[in-house]
Amino acid sequence: MTYLLKNTGFVLLLLLGAAAYGQTNQEKALELGLKAIKQMDNGQVAESVKLLQEAQLLDPTNIAYPYEIAYACYLQHDYTGAVRILSKLEDHKDASDRVFQLLGNSYDGLGKSDKALKIYEKGLKKFPNTGFLYLEMGIVYMNGNSIDKALSYFEQGICADPSFSSNYYWASKLYCKTTEEMWGVLYGEIFMNLERNSKRTAEISKLLYNTYKSEIRITSDTTMSVSFSRNVVIPSSSVALDGAKLPYSLIFEPTLMLSIVNEREIDINSLDRIRTNFLANYYKQELNKNYPNALFEYMKKVQEAGHMEAYNHWILMKGEENNFEEWVSLNRGKWNSFISWFSNNKLQLDSNNKFYRGQFQ
Repeated sequence: MTYLLKNTGFVLLLLLGAAAYGQTNQEKALELGLKAIKQMDNGQVAESVKLLQEAQLLDPTNIAYPYEIAYACYLQHDYTGAVRILSKLEDHKDASDRVFQLLGNSYDGLGKSDKALKIYEKGLKKFPNTGFLYLEMGIVYMNGNSIDKALSYFEQGICADPSFSSNYYWASKLYCKTTEEMWGVLYGEIFMNLERNSKRTAEISKLLYNTYKSEIRITSDTTMSVSFSRNVVIPSSSVALDGAKLPYSLIFEPTLMLSIVNEREIDINSLDRIRTNFLANYYKQELNKNYPNALFEYMKKVQEAGHMEAYNHWILMKGEENNFEEWVSLNRGKWNSFISWFSNNKLQLDSNNKFYRGQFQ
């Protein structure tokens, strides 16, 4: 399993069921179900199953109870038991995308990755905008070392469900291991904005810092280079009557090169200046007109609010923790002002405002 809601996933359904009918048996079932959820969350999985089974007898048409029993089986590594229950729920009128996720994960737990993929695909036919089903498919292919296929599904998930963070997380990690680090740093920064305070946030912050530091090279006062992409292909479909729409790397890298002039080393403070210059150069050249970027639009909003320096230090904080803490101690007012603004001005992504690699092909 790679991503599951806590066991309260169907509590809302339970509440709605009780409210809709208000019958004694359903109310009793709801009470038992809520107790079971609490027990399961406290690690008393076996005990919770007994209550869920009682609830199911009282309210046999409610999909929540067998689903939660299947989830309990999964937690106890009884994947066969989970499959047996969930297979009967696939065509239930109230089956949600979570049913297909848990069933696919259970097959994967049994070592039947091919069957898991078929279940995820079936789920996507019913729920095509569910990011975590694309995530699960990507994880299966990644575990099978099919990295290109994994990236394809992570990016399909990003396109279908732009506000779901985990696909950005894995896409960033994988791209930063390739020669196409540009996509890794862009996806990684979006991830950090969507999932701001977790262990994964810290991990990606360090990854972004290390990637910038390794791919921006300053060897002398007059010699410097950037290397964030080597796979430069201009597809025929990109050629318009008035010229060609260039691969995004031919926009990103030259703009970055222009932004490192006058720098002599790469650290958290110079990267702040470089990133600030990059954004200014991107808009000064009006690259946003032909190459609109939802992340850069948000960064522009950060800059206009006067928080770019603090934002950049936050993005790169885990790369140089001591220097970051020193910067915060010397700029406490800036930092506190940024945090206050940042809490109320989040990156908003949806079907009309999103960023993914396919936009630039």
